[in-house]
Amino acid sequence: MRAVTANYACAAGIRATGGSRSRVLGLLLTLCALTALFATATPAVAANTADTADTAGTADTPTRAAYLADRLRANPVHVSDQLPREVPRSSAPDFARIAKKTGVPTYVLVLPLQTSADARQLLGAVHDRLGRDGLYVLFEGPDITEARAFGVDAPADAAVTVTQYELPYDAGALLSFERFADVIAQGGEKATARAEAAREKYQDDEPAEMYIGPSDRQNQSFITGILLTGVPLSILLLAAYARRGRPRKPGLRRFVWGGAVLSAAAAALTATVVFDQTRSSAAQPPTPADLSARVERVAAGLKQDPVYADPESPRVLDARQLDRLHERIRDFRRSDGGGPVYVSLVPQTPESESAGDSGLFAAAVHAKVGGDGVYVVADPADGTIDVYNHGLRLDGNRLSFDVPDSVTLGDSRADEADDHLLGERLDALMTFLDDTPRTDRPWSEPAPPAAPSATRETALPALFSTDFWPGLLVGAFAALLLSSLVAGATGIVRGLRRRRSPVPEPSGSLPLTAPTEPSVSYLRRTAYAELTALANGFNDPDDRDRAWDHLDAALLLVDGDPGRVRQPGTDAATLVAVIVLARAGRAALAGEPADLCCGVNPLHGPAARRHHVRVSAEANSRRLLPVCPLCGDTAVAAPGDIPGRLLKLPDPSLGNTRLPYYDVTDGPLTAVPQGIARLIDKVRETAGVH
Repeated sequence: MRAVTANYACAAGIRATGGSRSRVLGLLLTLCALTALFATATPAVAANTADTADTAGTADTPTRAAYLADRLRANPVHVSDQLPREVPRSSAPDFARIAKKTGVPTYVLVLPLQTSADARQLLGAVHDRLGRDGLYVLFEGPDITEARAFGVDAPADAAVTVTQYELPYDAGALLSFERFADVIAQGGEKATARAEAAREKYQDDEPAEMYIGPSDRQNQSFITGILLTGVPLSILLLAAYARRGRPRKPGLRRFVWGGAVLSAAAAALTATVVFDQTRSSAAQPPTPADLSARVERVAAGLKQDPVYADPESPRVLDARQLDRLHERIRDFRRSDGGGPVYVSLVPQTPESESAGDSGLFAAAVHAKVGGDGVYVVADPADGTIDVYNHGLRLDGNRLSFDVPDSVTLGDSRADEADDHLLGERLDALMTFLDDTPRTDRPWSEPAPPAAPSATRETALPALFSTDFWPGLLVGAFAALLLSSLVAGATGIVRGLRRRRSPVPEPSGSLPLTAPTEPSVSYLRRTAYAELTALANGFNDPDDRDRAWDHLDAALLLVDGDPGRVRQPGTDAATLVAVIVLARAGRAALAGEPADLCCGVNPLHGPAARRHHVRVSAEANSRRLLPVCPLCGDTAVAAPGDIPGRLLKLPDPSLGNTRLPYYDVTDGPLTAVPQGIARLIDKVRETAGVH
């Protein structure tokens, strides 16, 4: 358009001057030609610039739903290559075979667990892009997360409900899908009735687990060994004791020995029949192609673009952040001592080929890419960033130990953000790389240990192995004890009755000594000691103003009688609440801060601040809790250790099963994260005191 305008202006100038002055005419013609040249060159330069930006990978990236729709267009079953240890990609034909049982067109997606994704919305988006009616089923790991029917009559919600209630959590993906397909084939009325029956039957008690773990097999082996020696030896010893001082009968000795041998054979045969499990998981053994597929996919992507975003995961970098990251990578590559940087935005899960080891994943990708450089593994699911130098002249110790936690782990803002602020943190990482000292020689990461074998990982040890041999010795020893120490042991147990109540521990040592799974006897002793110390601590009227509310609330929990905490009948949650109130009251008497108690473990004593902490080892579940100094440091340095530090109490409805204290009860103890004042109010509300 600019060229047309320029030519029009030149022609007008020529007409204005006429043909009388040839020199002026030549000058104007030259000016018009130059103007047209620059006008047409400008868009070409802009187009080249845009092409360069596109080459950098900032445009034409398919959305997650579009990518998954393309996969289903090629095959109605898409099994992610990121779960070879749990649901290998080679199991896709089995899913397709089961899908035929539904009687309607069925599309199956098996993806890694994505806690931030809306499964129902994702299936709707995939259907819109695929444009085909049918039953859409989404697995996240081995579990059916969502199912939706588009344009077909299928009881999807009822089938999901039946699968979730009728099967244990370790049933596996194929068995879950088979149960799902069977319910779909029953039709809407029968499926709905079955879902209601399953919900009612398993509302409180889940079905028994289908598989055992290696520790369970060790216990089985140990028990088998004990029975194999303990039972026959007990028969021999008891028979010998019974015959002592009596005349020997012909054939009795042979009968006793025969009984002992038969009991040993029966114990061995019974053990092999009862303990017949061979695998610890429903996962099928993956093929070598299953274990290499994801690494090959990521490596192929990095050869085209130094930033690879997993298309099966939600996008965590927008176009502007991608542009910025590409620019920083190009600048670092051209810098003195710099080089290529490869960024993989890929989840790292225990079900992957590297078993969640980002270093092993980076080494495998480096081997496939075949080029030296800095390999960055950024997990879009939990937001962690790991950096590995393979062959560049960079200070390896600085990259291994000095990258700030705010970059590798993020902070509270990153925890709360859906994208974990990965764009901002990757930019900070590039600044860190720019400032990393250069070395004379290239640095390479040491070869990481190989991932555990996926096949051996789920295979149980043989029954007559591991703890079977110690069990033989224990069984023999137990048989000897059975004939001589029962009465003595009973006397010893009765002799060890009550112990003196201990003096309350100093608050500074509580985070180091307080148990995470306390026994009821420990809670009784501690509650009595703390409550007695608080009651004895009132020396003047001012003490009543500072800590009376704490003592009053603690006494309300035990009906005004401190001695009740030492008697059976008081549940563990009430005992913990008494301990927390008594310790807070003693702190108030001493003039120390007593407004907050550690929400990770209330037995740790006072807390100084609040922090978002991870409260589950199986998922990225977080809560804002007050934390003591030790738990606060752990939440920053090793957030995955916090679930193991949570106070766990026995759930009366589940026998010996222990759960986090805030899930065990709906009583006053649940108010601990809101502060001591709220705990006191909750006690009074529960007791009906105003």
